[in-house]
Amino acid sequence: MGNALLVLWGVATLVFFLFHSVGGDPARMMLGQVEDPQALAALRASYGLDQPLLTQYGRYLGGMSPLRPVDGVWGLHWPDLQTSYQQRGVPVAQLIGQTLPNTALLAFVSLGAAVLIGIPLGLYSALRAGSFADRAITVLSTVGMATPSFFSALLVAWVFAFLLHDYTGLPLTGSLRELDDFGNAVGWEWSHLILPALTLALRPIGVIVQMMRSSALEIMNLDYVRTAYAKGLTTSQVLRRHVLRNSLNPLITTISGWFASLLAGAVFVETVFGWRGSGKLMVDALEGRDFPVVMGSILALSLVFVLLQALVDWLYRVVDPRVRAR
Repeated sequence: MGNALLVLWGVATLVFFLFHSVGGDPARMMLGQVEDPQALAALRASYGLDQPLLTQYGRYLGGMSPLRPVDGVWGLHWPDLQTSYQQRGVPVAQLIGQTLPNTALLAFVSLGAAVLIGIPLGLYSALRAGSFADRAITVLSTVGMATPSFFSALLVAWVFAFLLHDYTGLPLTGSLRELDDFGNAVGWEWSHLILPALTLALRPIGVIVQMMRSSALEIMNLDYVRTAYAKGLTTSQVLRRHVLRNSLNPLITTISGWFASLLAGAVFVETVFGWRGSGKLMVDALEGRDFPVVMGSILALSLVFVLLQALVDWLYRVVDPRVRAR
């Protein structure tokens, strides 16, 4: 718990001072073309932008503390992520609540597809080590790992949403729920999830294939696997009882790390495909110098990373009896 709080404090501190070290006046961007010194001064005062930087930092950390006074009364409260500069009056927590589930869904679907494709391919490649199929899978997985997300997004969008649109029927942009002119959701569009999920899945598929192949080859050369074959077990029984489970330990760390990477890589993918998630929210906030939204989004993702690490530690105990024994 202490380490988690220390990580969140470090992230908040780093982002706060990095953001404020960049030039630009959020109050002037909020006013747009209005050149009114009095309105500008009033806006800065209402958001505390006229205060010294350390005072703003202390006020922000104070708002993040669950134990703080509200209306003069001390008590436990939810962290105050403030309100958006650009969308005045809209709490940052509300914006994150609207977008973070979309990003999490995109990451889960992408990672699930990568696991379902990568593990069987890795096992097959290990069983056919040295064959043409093994070399082809290795080359393709290496290309997948080496291709950055922003390039994959442009390539996938161009091929499947433009060149092959008549066959796929997939749109270039769109989110899970389409909105009407008044901002009300009018329906679910699950087809909009396909291309961004495919794009995000390409790199982790390559990583999982390579790690599964390497881990399976190492396990298959151990004595107890040879003994299992000598006892008359079939290949499928050996893979299921001995190879697969013992090969999963390094994959757990890889998969959890890639889930965190998918949340970060979603920034590019969501922007290309117009997916209304935390990544697109952050990009729009950075363009508008909307510090509370940027900080709130980064802290939310950091909290997800911390929770994932705790989940990985628990999974190690479930999968590996040696960890439980310690």
